[in-house]
Parts: sequence; structure tokens; C-alpha cells
Amino acid sequence: MEGGNPDKQPMDSETEPTNPHDLVSSDDEIDYSIEPEFYDPQLDDVDELWVNKQRKSQTSDAVLSCPACFTTLCLDCQRHEKYVTQYRAMFVRNCTVKTDQILREGKKQKKPKRKRSTNAGQESGLSEPREDSRGPIYRPVCCSVCSTEVGVLDEEEVYHFFDVIPSNS
Repeated sequence: MEGGNPDKQPMDSETEPTNPHDLVSSDDEIDYSIEPEFYDPQLDDVDELWVNKQRKSQTSDAVLSCPACFTTLCLDCQRHEKYVTQYRAMFVRNCTVKTDQILREGKKQKKPKRKRSTNAGQESGLSEPREDSRGPIYRPVCCSVCSTEVGVLDEEEVYHFFDVIPSNS
């Protein structure tokens, strides 16, 4: 090359405009006749044996996964009869229970209300309902990988999942 940098090679693509119709897609460059290196046809059988060992060969309605990171949360669960997107389980994995929070069924967490009038036998001021009248206590359950809330744990230590991805077991 005369009068230029001897280390720099001229490129044809820089001098000629590229026609978009002449470009080759990545699908044209892939040879599908060769099996990918990351595929192992025996791996599914090994995974199935592991899951059956974990479940002790019991059947489950679904395998539950976190909706945010797809981490497996439960291998053995029962589907709710009425609410088909909800599941309950006793044994879970990759779950964290928030023991510092309490949830109650059907009621939002509110500040205590002030009583409007003083009736016989009642005091004025803040009202605190009795513990037994407030309903069962639930604790939030989160994915231990990404902290997404996926369900609750009841007083009997049964997990109730409602924000999960079920898959066939």
C-alpha cells in the first residue's frame, strides 16, 4: 500500500456499501446436523431419579417454581380444590419465612381505630380486638434466591403458595 500505514489492510466492506439482502442470518450459519455440546440425553433420566428420591416416589400435583427466578420451591404439593392456582405443601426448599411479619386472612394491616363513643363496660381510646377474634396468623414466604413473595405459612406450619409457576410432575 503506497502512502499509507503499512500495518493497515484495506477492507472491501469499508469501500463498498453493504446490501441488507446479502447478509446471512445466524440460522444459516448453524449446522443443525451436529448435536450441541451442552445437550446430554441421559441427563433427564438422572434428574428424574433424583426427584423421585427426594419425593420418596410419591406423586404430586405439581412442581412449584419461583415466578421471578424459576428456582424450584416445592416438589410435593396439593392443588387447592376451589382456587386452582393455589397449592399447599408441608416440605419446601429454597424458601424463607419472614418471622417478623404477620398477615391475617381477608384484612389489610391497619392502624388501630379509635372508638367513637363510650358505651357501658367499654373504655374510650384505642381499641384492640381480642387475639382469638382476629383470625389465623400467617407469615409471608419468599424465594430465598430472589426474595420474591410466593406464599404464606400458617399456624400449623403448612405452606400455602399462590404466586408460583406450576409444572407437571
